[in-house]
Amino acid sequence: MTVMVLGLLIFLGVHSVRIVADDWRSAQIARLGVLPWKAAYSAVSIVGLALAIWGYGQMRLDPTWVWFPPVGLRHAVALLMIPAFILLVAAYVPGNHLKAKLGHPMIIAVKLWAFSHLLANGRLGDIVFFGAFLLWAVLDFRAARRRPASAVVPPSLARTAITVVAGLIAYYLFAFHLHVWITGVPVM
Repeated sequence: MTVMVLGLLIFLGVHSVRIVADDWRSAQIARLGVLPWKAAYSAVSIVGLALAIWGYGQMRLDPTWVWFPPVGLRHAVALLMIPAFILLVAAYVPGNHLKAKLGHPMIIAVKLWAFSHLLANGRLGDIVFFGAFLLWAVLDFRAARRRPASAVVPPSLARTAITVVAGLIAYYLFAFHLHVWITGVPVM
């Protein structure tokens, strides 16, 4: 579990710079430039995420059970992941009503993902992994709501429909094809 926690600290730590040191972040972007900052940020993020995922996989080999969730909660996870995928896509499609209304749909998607996976997983490592993401998402959402709103592309029904359809397609692909390949665990 040590490797997983180290990966979480790196990944969520770099993603928390804007929460705890926004002025420092702005100074670094001004000093380095946007592209070098994004390159360094991405490189550190990838290393942290890779360590967290690898450590999570290792933790699953010798789990410490805290509770045994009812099997039916897997259905709740599958259901909650539908809006999570739609919200994830909404973060990247300009001019959709979800982003215009919610402001930070990706953070809400992370909250739904983490919360739903906490419901259906009772190992200590699961609680640490998904709990860390949920805590980060709550703190990041609070910080993001305090920042001034950025320019918003006027929403349209067509872009919102594209967002929903793309989110449903992404959900289908991940739930029925990629989840078992990536995690080794079937959705149902």
